[in-house]
Amino acid sequence: MVPINSTHTNPQHTRLLDALAAGNSSTRLEAAMALGTYPDPGFVDALVGRCAVEPDFFVRDMLTWALTRLPSDITVPKLGVELRSERAQARSQALHTLSKIGDPKAWSVITPSLLRDVDDEVARSAWRAAVVLVPDAEKEGLAVTLATQFGRGDREVRLSLSRAMVALGEVVEPVLRTAMDSHDEAVRAHARATLGLLRDPDAGFDLAVDAAKRVVALGPEREETTTC
Repeated sequence: MVPINSTHTNPQHTRLLDALAAGNSSTRLEAAMALGTYPDPGFVDALVGRCAVEPDFFVRDMLTWALTRLPSDITVPKLGVELRSERAQARSQALHTLSKIGDPKAWSVITPSLLRDVDDEVARSAWRAAVVLVPDAEKEGLAVTLATQFGRGDREVRLSLSRAMVALGEVVEPVLRTAMDSHDEAVRAHARATLGLLRDPDAGFDLAVDAAKRVVALGPEREETTTC
């Protein structure tokens, strides 16, 4: 690879932009790698825009890497705009990239509506970004918001939520115990399984869920004998 000339009227600039939209995923991957290897703020719009539509997981990951190589004061505002996109992938990939950049200033764009997004992939990305970016003083509030999503989705969605809650640490335990008193059986089981993972991070999620379901079936009076 050769360094990218920062004068964006040259043929190399045009070739790279064309390569980002090429039909061949290997070509797109190479273009994203080049843009990350020789970061140039002039390409930020092209990288962010491609994240919204790129179908290949590995290329998307390389686009994210390329964006992390640019100054966060340039990338974070651009990605913040993407969070208001009607396209789910634009929101999801922007959240993923913000979590990788890790700039604390990005916390302000992680809204409750994103944490409750109707699209599961967007919500999962929001949960992961939130626990990376949240200030210590706001962890409890975040846990309360995340708890509204207990019982949501399939196994992978529920596991993502449990991992996000566990990543917040002991501050989540009172929130989990409140959720364990829910009238919704799925919420109670999910919260109890998350508490099991908080106590024993090495425990398998499926085992924690099974144990939680047994407690729900047997009744709260059996909690101590089932979860110890």
